[in-house]
Amino acid sequence: MLVTILGGIIAQGFISQRLIVYSDAAATANNIVSHKGLFKLSLSIYLIEMIANIVTTALWYILLRPVNRTIALAAAFIDLAGCVIKTVARTFYLTPLWVLGAASTSSGIVNPALHGFTPEQLQSIALVLFRANDYGAAIAMAFFGFSVPLNGYLIFRSTFLPRWLGVLAMIAGLCWLTFLYPPFGARVFMFTAPVGLLIALVMIFWLLVFGVDERKWRDQAGVGH
Repeated sequence: MLVTILGGIIAQGFISQRLIVYSDAAATANNIVSHKGLFKLSLSIYLIEMIANIVTTALWYILLRPVNRTIALAAAFIDLAGCVIKTVARTFYLTPLWVLGAASTSSGIVNPALHGFTPEQLQSIALVLFRANDYGAAIAMAFFGFSVPLNGYLIFRSTFLPRWLGVLAMIAGLCWLTFLYPPFGARVFMFTAPVGLLIALVMIFWLLVFGVDERKWRDQAGVGH
């Protein structure tokens, strides 16, 4: 969970938002071409973020299946679907580098697939692809809006984690459910994101410092001590 959060903050907040200027295709193209290494690094961090998210999904399923295997499995599948959608969306994040590479060649466009496009048109195409990446990520957030409350419900029902953590998780899920209508989710993101992030940090702190009551987990899972 911590790797997922840090990866998203670094790749999105410290790299992507500084390179991509959605109001200026030319400025975005110049930033990407001038900082190719940094841009590629942000993609690598995004992929690490998603791998960590998938691992977290598996670990939550293992932890919560003693409470209710069916709900835990449903939450895991929904969460995994969101991870897949978000990972596929990153293809639209990488492709602009290839498009802008053709736009920036001094000898003209060398890739036949892009023949006939002017550099200005390629810059606009790149910006559209970045938007497609954002929309894909927004759709994934809607999936997380269903999986997180399900896990929160299982935490609330469990005997090995405090109930208030489950309540917080369900509140966090409601924040991500706003992306069922992406324009609304984007509009309130500045309010929902801090709430969701704070709840995630509280969850991480509890798991790192206090952990799970292992005896109660074993009792509920029906395994020996």
